[in-house]
Amino acid sequence: MPAVVVGVDGSDSSAQAAEWAAAEADRRHVPLHVVLANDDPARAEHAEDAVGRTAAKCRTDHPGLEVTAEVLTGRPVEVLVDRSSAADLLVVGARGLGGFTRALLGGVSLGVASRASCPVVVVRRGAPTDAGPVVVGVDGSPCARSALEFAFSAAAQLGADLVVLQAWHEENLLYTPLSPNFRDEVDDTVRRILSRETADLRQAHPDVVVHEVAQRGHPVAALTDAARDARLLVVGHRGGGGFDGLFLGSVAAGVLNHAQCPVAVIRNAQLTRHGEGTGPG
Repeated sequence: MPAVVVGVDGSDSSAQAAEWAAAEADRRHVPLHVVLANDDPARAEHAEDAVGRTAAKCRTDHPGLEVTAEVLTGRPVEVLVDRSSAADLLVVGARGLGGFTRALLGGVSLGVASRASCPVVVVRRGAPTDAGPVVVGVDGSPCARSALEFAFSAAAQLGADLVVLQAWHEENLLYTPLSPNFRDEVDDTVRRILSRETADLRQAHPDVVVHEVAQRGHPVAALTDAARDARLLVVGHRGGGGFDGLFLGSVAAGVLNHAQCPVAVIRNAQLTRHGEGTGPG
């Protein structure tokens, strides 16, 4: 049965991720599965206690939600990637801060985002906003198209505006800097391209208010700034021209390290199975 899976480790960061995941599972009307990976037999009792407490809180906060929990032996990345093959969505905290501190360190969160076979949402410690837009970064690549589809669905489910942003800079276009007038022309051209790329999705989601933004600058900085007050930032696993394989693209890795809102990382062609709704209630 499809489910939202959340990886926990007993830390405050993973508790925040579990709270976000429970709200999302409730929104999707699918079960929540709480997973803790333990590679230290001496901590078996602690592991069972941590996963049990997290699952119990999710049940209390969402009385109608089906919540299951398990402790699995193994390294966190391998355990969570394995569980992602049967999940609608995999949620992790950005960084473990207590308990099993090795279980959800930033490097492990990046590893899960790189290798999971379903969309991954990384939730930072601190209360995610329940207002503001969904922001998605695009660049014309197949992964960006999948991210765009996911973001439209998320915005529709949340009743949120959608900001579709493409960042550009001269190094992508010419060997010499552009004059201000030509920069304006490039902005206009990029916005027209964005309008064409989003036309079918705007038609499919007529209630979503869409803002198409062309911004000169580095994509990580542009997306992080645009998502300062966002509910969710959505990016493709790998951008235009990259190798869509094992490794996370530099933009996805950059926003995971710097954005303060939850970040969804989407692989190409995942939406045939994983396109329904995203965002805490």
